[in-house]
Amino acid sequence: MTGTASRAAFEIVKGVREILTLTEAEVEENLDPQELLDGLEDGFRGLELGEVQSPFRPELTVPGKGFSLAMSAWQPGWQMCVKVVNVFDGNLDLGLPNHLAMINLFDPETGATTCVMDGTYITGIRTAASAVLSARLLARRDARVATIVGAGVQAREHLRLLPLIRAFDRINVCSLHVDEAERLAARDDIAHAWADLEAAVRESDVVCLATHAAAPVIDPDWLKPGAHVSSVGYFPPEGELPRELAQRHRLFVESLDAFEPVPIGCSELSTADPGKATTLGAVVLDPRAGRRDDREITVYKAMGIGMEDMVAANLVYRRALRDGVGGVMAW
Repeated sequence: MTGTASRAAFEIVKGVREILTLTEAEVEENLDPQELLDGLEDGFRGLELGEVQSPFRPELTVPGKGFSLAMSAWQPGWQMCVKVVNVFDGNLDLGLPNHLAMINLFDPETGATTCVMDGTYITGIRTAASAVLSARLLARRDARVATIVGAGVQAREHLRLLPLIRAFDRINVCSLHVDEAERLAARDDIAHAWADLEAAVRESDVVCLATHAAAPVIDPDWLKPGAHVSSVGYFPPEGELPRELAQRHRLFVESLDAFEPVPIGCSELSTADPGKATTLGAVVLDPRAGRRDDREITVYKAMGIGMEDMVAANLVYRRALRDGVGGVMAW
């Protein structure tokens, strides 16, 4: 008998493998914001077509401290992606971000780990990028004034991304902490801090809610006809988005999972009708599913899904491999 006999499972060990590692700074350096917006649009298209697996996220809660979410996604042609994000508000007093995340990528042919990267920066920018993408798809073409409500990480990323989708004349930054709004607005020539939130919202074509508020931060009656509103805050059982907005106006979501109970869905949508909501993927596939006229108010509520992490992490991974960036660890 000739040939080499195959080895049994008990005879095979993994051995030492090399894994690419990427720090927070390396992740930021290798993620192009415009590529991210375009990649997310493709991701929402794939999600709508059923090409993306992005299951529900489980939660661990540490009483009095914070919570941990596991988010995963895969689409053919990409590395499998699993992110763990920990939200501990007390970290700010310790000089740490209140969102800390780690992302692992895996080879879809073997399941072997290919990359371990920081996910903190990705968590911030991909959430803002999906909201800004909603404005790219739904805001009026002639939108010229935007208002960002908040002055944290999400506000920072909104300010970075908004100029990529429209030629805004001005971006207002409003926060309970006026000094923080002033420091953030100083990062962009067209941005300025505004203490009068109502006046800022009333003049805005795009309103981006980017707070950690436990209650609504704007009055629905402040919105001008034709405005687009996005909301990325997460603070159950209520939150920053007035429920009335989701009930009265055209509502858009990442997926219909947004109507599941928290931590999967959005607490502000618990009284909204899923049958009247439209996914961003549906708008990507057919723009007629989006804005109907220039006076319609459109509302986007984000919950954050694994597909967004998958897109961002794979863009970083591909560029890092191409440019020889990152470290190596033994696994």
